Amino acid sequence: MKQLEWKEQLYIGLMLFALFFGAGNLVFPPALGYSAGENVWQAMIGFLITAVGLPILGVTAIAKSGGLDILTNRVHPIFAVVFTMTTYLCLGPFLVIPRAGNVAFEMGVVPFLPEFLRSNPFTLSAYTVIYFCFNFWLCLNPSKMFARIGKILTPILLTMITIIFIQSLFHPIGTFGKPADVYSQTATFKGFMEGYMTMDTLAALLFGGVIVAAFERKNISNKKQLARLTMRTGLFAGFLLALIYLMLGYLGSVSQSLLPSYQNGGEILTAVSTYLFGQYGTVLLGTVFTLACVTTSVGLITSCGQYFAKLMPRFSYTAWTGIVCFTSMVIANLGLNQIIVFSVPILLVIYPVTIVLIVLSFGHSLFKGYKTVYIVSLMCTAMISLVDALQQSNIDVSVITDVYRYIPLYEKGIGWVLPAIGGAFIGFLWGKGTENRLQHVKRDKVSHETFSQIEERR
Repeated sequence: MKQLEWKEQLYIGLMLFALFFGAGNLVFPPALGYSAGENVWQAMIGFLITAVGLPILGVTAIAKSGGLDILTNRVHPIFAVVFTMTTYLCLGPFLVIPRAGNVAFEMGVVPFLPEFLRSNPFTLSAYTVIYFCFNFWLCLNPSKMFARIGKILTPILLTMITIIFIQSLFHPIGTFGKPADVYSQTATFKGFMEGYMTMDTLAALLFGGVIVAAFERKNISNKKQLARLTMRTGLFAGFLLALIYLMLGYLGSVSQSLLPSYQNGGEILTAVSTYLFGQYGTVLLGTVFTLACVTTSVGLITSCGQYFAKLMPRFSYTAWTGIVCFTSMVIANLGLNQIIVFSVPILLVIYPVTIVLIVLSFGHSLFKGYKTVYIVSLMCTAMISLVDALQQSNIDVSVITDVYRYIPLYEKGIGWVLPAIGGAFIGFLWGKGTENRLQHVKRDKVSHETFSQIEERR
């Protein structure tokens, strides 16, 4: 069994951290810290459970099952195609990758442009051409991608965030602020929900394949070893994520004196960086946002390229990577508001389904892999999340929601939890009953054949 050097494992772990740590991950923790104030640490406990724990479980689930296609085929072949395709398109060229390009432009370039260039659409077009060409180059050779990200981009990103945090310790921004009403009593649960909304668990299904492929290119083929290495890598990446989240949460919790209110976490980080470093803070923060966007979009482009090259091998990985980059560039220039209106409801449907699928994968052997467990549990989950998506699309479903409000935790936004558990239990009983009937029929068939053989001997 081939052993991997610790340096190679370290670089892949750094790459996994960078793939997860996108622009959204930069803005959520400061916003949480700002609102939680002195209750920031209680809120961060809940946040880390869903923003770190669930994604790492997702990566491990992909490694244990052997791939997203194998995991989804446990439900049904049609489900496997529809779910996987939807996930790749939403996290890929239809939403997240174009958004990364836009955020990198808004935070890394716009603050340094004269006013007449900020409002000129050609400026964004020129930037996205450069941005996605650079992404395409990084993705051309997946075997070198982990080195480019793990050895170069990730250490720079970590160093810059750490510099901001350390500077805040030497030059205190202020004291812990007063918690908002929602954080005064149930800070941990509110943090749990904020971490849930990062959607990183969905991305884990894609990044899990990237990490497994990185190990396979190192001639690691044993499934148990792959799962073990992936879990170890995930834990390391999770530790780094938790550390950075705690730093960012702290920065937000002491920044209320700088801002009377805020629109998003980006404004908080801008105010903090400017306070700590003056005009150089804008440069530092712009670089951090750009690196975070690049590492995440590179991971998603690579995942999409590998998936579509496998699904439709008529085009090579390089060709599919180019198609994904070009599509993302075009959509980034069309404006994301309409794309978000279209894509977010879809994400609201598949995200709870993803969480349930990951959890069930770890109990696969316990319920003997009954398809009925997957099918019934996921159907019950989808019945709740589909209604949430319709509401997000401004479709009147009040007749249904009036009934759903009686479901525990529905008003909290996770009303699918108990139906998923109940569905899994019903599916297990159904699967067990089917198995018993088949065994009974088999025994009857054997008994009949034995009886026939005795009669023939007579």
